[in-house]
Amino acid sequence: MLAALLLLGAAWAADSRADALPTFEVVAKDGRLLPERIEVPTGKRIKLIIRNEGPGPIEFENLDLRVEKVLAPGGTSFVVTPPLRPGTHTFIDEFHQETGSMQLIAR
Repeated sequence: MLAALLLLGAAWAADSRADALPTFEVVAKDGRLLPERIEVPTGKRIKLIIRNEGPGPIEFENLDLRVEKVLAPGGTSFVVTPPLRPGTHTFIDEFHQETGSMQLIAR
């Protein structure tokens, strides 16, 4: 019985890793979002881990995808996009619109 439970647990863990979301890190610092460009797979949900290393708050967003996250200085959080269509999806830091943008390029 114990062997069957261990085998079932191992199968579940392997299956959950196979379903993991593609994950990418974005750093907000000095009014910029880095990296400025990330290539991602088309048709998949994407997890973006966002770290605010700047001295002030940021508002990371893409309104077309309905993704928005406000982070305090030193904060870390994440967002998950809906499945992406091919093309360029621009995210901005609303508090630094002139310099704080990044592109997700879905291919």
